[in-house]
Amino acid sequence: MAQATKKTKKASGPITPDFSKLRIRVSAYENKVLDASVKQIVDTAMRYDATVNGPIPLPTEIKKYTVNRSTFVHKNAREQFEMRVHKRLIDILNPSPKIIESLTNLNLPSGVNIDVKMI
Repeated sequence: MAQATKKTKKASGPITPDFSKLRIRVSAYENKVLDASVKQIVDTAMRYDATVNGPIPLPTEIKKYTVNRSTFVHKNAREQFEMRVHKRLIDILNPSPKIIESLTNLNLPSGVNIDVKMI
């Protein structure tokens, strides 16, 4: 039997992308506060002529807690509570230092969590 031979071309050196990307994940418990802060971030990036992808809505994380109403008897009487965490994703392509500086100086409301990554 003849075996097939594979010819692979090896790259010379590491492959690096020619652009960088700023990925911003914003999360909050209230969607109206979240949308207002996302709009503020996008407006700031657009002011400096940046290419913005998003805001992309991510799935809402729902945490449910079930609690007995009574301490000792009536085990079937229960209450359910839930916390909803709304999330958005914003990508800014080729951010300049002015864009990064203006985004760090933003005044956002409390309760809004921001996670910024350079890709």
